[in-house]
Amino acid sequence: MTLLTHRANALLPEGSVNCDIHHPNPTVSQLMPLLPDVWQDLIASRGIGQFDSIAYPNNAPLTCRPDWRDPAGGLTNTPERLAREALDHFGARAGILNNLSGVHMLYDAYMAVAVTRALNDWTRSEWLDKHSGLRASIVPPLQDIEAAVAEIERCAEDRRFVQVLFPSSAHMPYGHRNYWPLYKVAVKHGLPIGIHAGSAYHHPVTSVGWPNTVAEDYAAQSQIMQGQLASLVSEGVFTEFPSLKVVLLESGVSWLPAFLWRFGKFWRGLRFETPWVDRLPAEIIRDHVRLTTQPFDIPDNPDIVSRLIDHIGSDEMLLFSSDYPHWQFDGDAVLPAGFDATLVHKIAVENPVATYPRLKELHA
Repeated sequence: MTLLTHRANALLPEGSVNCDIHHPNPTVSQLMPLLPDVWQDLIASRGIGQFDSIAYPNNAPLTCRPDWRDPAGGLTNTPERLAREALDHFGARAGILNNLSGVHMLYDAYMAVAVTRALNDWTRSEWLDKHSGLRASIVPPLQDIEAAVAEIERCAEDRRFVQVLFPSSAHMPYGHRNYWPLYKVAVKHGLPIGIHAGSAYHHPVTSVGWPNTVAEDYAAQSQIMQGQLASLVSEGVFTEFPSLKVVLLESGVSWLPAFLWRFGKFWRGLRFETPWVDRLPAEIIRDHVRLTTQPFDIPDNPDIVSRLIDHIGSDEMLLFSSDYPHWQFDGDAVLPAGFDATLVHKIAVENPVATYPRLKELHA
């Protein structure tokens, strides 16, 4: 199968990578053949009908753009259709699949280990094997760190897995040493850590408790991302793992400059608490952290876009994404106004290849 079919009308330069695409969550019936018999029996006896997260309700407008829904208004999809709409249409050579199944919500750690293993195998067999332009993230069972390390090791043997995927909020801040074995194995295999909007929902998604609406939940994701960045820097993760890259997926972008300033201000006054943080947090974050471009949450004004890029202080931090099939833009307006050709090439080709070492094989 060819990787590109519409280069003549492409919006992106040749060799571009779409860094955040969502294939549908598998149904329980699709996972059953990939599960050990004991878990097939237990899931059936417990009456578990789905493993969807509450972060993206099927009928919420944000979850899927109207023209990307199936004829019945649902979320069914195929590798061919997804590649046509999320890769070929924009002129991307490859795309990274990030599955947003609710496996992190499970309290039964043993079940979580079995289901995530089946989920990764399903992604491999039903998506990666069926289109040569697709790559994917490994979903680890964060309920059991030792098992999560083993799952990363297992999936990393397939070089089409290019990232390890975390929800933006799980059981504790990601700088905590509990997670360090995951960073160690990720670095070993050249895999960035992707932190995607979402949650294990074992704790409120806001600092003031549980919200009533999807809008509140979604708006709170940028605050969660800020907390995770502060944790990763303050706990010394990037000092311990100097080659580690972290990608914030569907995090928004506009909050970053103010956060960098505020975090740096307080670090200066309290840096005796963290002697291992030996330079400005903004410098560490610019070296180690990347953000996807959708949703690009500022007015569609070239002057404002230009100022934002200046305030971020780096053209290496942004990675092109469409966030397919989530409804972040209309028509073909996947790129913000004000991105010139040089910047588009940077965020769509150069930055993804620099961030995801396994993508270099596409350009060999």
